Amino acid sequence: MNMPDGSVRSKSADHRLAPLFEPKSIALVGATEKSFWSVMLTRNFRDLDYKGKLFAVNRSGNDVFGVKGYQSVAEIGEPVDVAYLLVPQSSNLEAISELAAAGTKFAVVLASGYAEIGEEGLRMQEEMAEHARSLGVTLWGPNSLGFINMALRIPVSNMPITLPLLPPKIAVITQSGASAVELNDYAHGQNVGLSFLAATGNEAMVRIADLVDYLADHDDTKAIAIFCESIRDEPGFIRAAAKARAAKKPIVILKIGRSELASTVARAHTGSIVGNDKVFSAMCERLGVVRVYSTEDLIATAGMMASVGPLKAPGLCFISTSGGACTLVADAAESAGVSLPAFSDKTKEDLRAVLPGYASTYNPLDFTGAWMTDAELIAKVIPPAASPPEIGLVAVNVLIPQYEGQGFPAGLPPLGRALAAIDKPAIVATTISRMLTEYSRDQIAEHGLPYVACGIDSMLRSFGRLAWWSDKIKFQPALPAIAGEAQLPGPVITGERAVLDHLAKGGVPVIPATVARTRAEAEAAAAGSKDLLVLKIASPDIEHKTEVGGVRLNVAPADAGDAFDGVLAAVKAAKPNAKIDGIIVSPMRKGGVELLVGITRDPVWGPMLSVGLGGVLVEIMADVVTAPLPVERDEIKAMLGQLRGKKLLEGYRGAKTAGIDAIADAVAAIGKVALTMGSNLESLEVNPLLVGEDKVEALDALAIWTD
Repeated sequence: MNMPDGSVRSKSADHRLAPLFEPKSIALVGATEKSFWSVMLTRNFRDLDYKGKLFAVNRSGNDVFGVKGYQSVAEIGEPVDVAYLLVPQSSNLEAISELAAAGTKFAVVLASGYAEIGEEGLRMQEEMAEHARSLGVTLWGPNSLGFINMALRIPVSNMPITLPLLPPKIAVITQSGASAVELNDYAHGQNVGLSFLAATGNEAMVRIADLVDYLADHDDTKAIAIFCESIRDEPGFIRAAAKARAAKKPIVILKIGRSELASTVARAHTGSIVGNDKVFSAMCERLGVVRVYSTEDLIATAGMMASVGPLKAPGLCFISTSGGACTLVADAAESAGVSLPAFSDKTKEDLRAVLPGYASTYNPLDFTGAWMTDAELIAKVIPPAASPPEIGLVAVNVLIPQYEGQGFPAGLPPLGRALAAIDKPAIVATTISRMLTEYSRDQIAEHGLPYVACGIDSMLRSFGRLAWWSDKIKFQPALPAIAGEAQLPGPVITGERAVLDHLAKGGVPVIPATVARTRAEAEAAAAGSKDLLVLKIASPDIEHKTEVGGVRLNVAPADAGDAFDGVLAAVKAAKPNAKIDGIIVSPMRKGGVELLVGITRDPVWGPMLSVGLGGVLVEIMADVVTAPLPVERDEIKAMLGQLRGKKLLEGYRGAKTAGIDAIADAVAAIGKVALTMGSNLESLEVNPLLVGEDKVEALDALAIWTD
């Protein structure tokens, strides 16, 4: 937004939380010169040269390290945007009341001893939040070190700041204050400047989703890095992710608590409820949120994505003076999801014209140590190597010096000029992960070098994620729908055949069958059949039919009566009190590939669909892919392509199948029917969904309902 003086007003200034994140006045409530926290807070305001008004509030009204002191916020005599509460936990309710009376609408709560300690702490946290809410005060925290709006030089935090501030690129959000400090330090050592640093703590009122929503409007934030134990406001996070995606701001997330032990630690740490990890990955896939698994990758990936932006093509061109580095890239590219397009004959011809005769013309490109005697060689090599349309990013592998005299300084000026001259984004990549020093930053700035990715492995992982995200926002600019809870419970459908019949009404291909209640009905159902038959017990009390003798396979039509009697006798002996609806008579199917299609209602994210190899393989191979409902045909095809056993579905070693399109249609139909079955459907399982040569059929189904 253009202002009358010609300046540009950030969209974030109009956000509902702008008074919290962009305060023009701050009161430090409980500040004293004896407090370590007060020392850190006032130091931050001095280091960042905060231009707003700053007040110290304590019972004596004493000044604190040069900050004017008052006995209360009301005594200040003018509105204050934000209060930082350094008072003990026992004084927070009183302090919030005083803030409200003075017109202060936002407060950061430092004190711990709330939800992170258990039920009693959670009760006190909820009491404090409700008290604040009733007075119109919004709380950040508790158990939080606050936040620093680096881009605007506003430190509402006692977290130490690493100087000098670097040009802002990424926002870092964590639920842990100590982790925020270390991530800030690490980013600084990678020459990645922070636009915003936040430690959200227990998130009694303001949550990660709220901050992401604000940062989507924050002009200086180009990517958002999140380190968390849980997402506490799932619908809000979905909306915020959609907003960031529309703004082409990537979200990179490191969610901890994947193991059972880690879940226990997370609950002890911040009172988080850690959801199913596969479900969380599926939600990230749907939302276009990039998931990483280390703190180093969190910063590296967000840093690259902020610096490069969306790719126009998915390929990487890697150029190095080291054949070893080229081989490292060739070895690791596929597992990192990186495409290395081969050079065309024309590109190879152009490269041969400038390279020494002994150099190769492959991608990755080793342009040899001849650079050491001809510093301008790199400027000749980069334009043709970068020219193929499949190349979306050029990475040049050189050593960035950490001190004077290290590396090959003569090569940096032509490298900077050459990369600036091409019409594609470029980065520099070091072979080994390293910290960049002040001397490194000076050299990068002096020669106009682009983003420096430290370490080949990290660079490849970051680029693979960047390519994935670029594809997401390019071909799926609008966020696909995510189903919420059904408004009303549906009718309870029990019994295998009843569930299959319900699926059939919704367009799911289902094996034909008859439920026989007598021997005569079984014989009548078998009469005239040209197929062998399968007879299965129909009982709402029996889930695993084979374990009670409730299944007969390869039954000749003439033997249907005897098979009926045998199944009935076996089941009554094993489960004398089970309710029996009859015996299902259906044609026997042989061959084909068995799939499992399952719908489960995740308590956090809602209904999820999983598809994978079924039958006995489901437990042996655990080859399953999950996505939130609704899922459309094309997404299901992509899910099937992620299965390790995907070749079986396409027809392996001459075998024929109905094909991926037919499978995807059947799975999509199952998902759509599940969404109509009501909020009381706990799970729906089709196992197997048989993929034959000419058809796809649901052979068995089970629905489980909540009480």
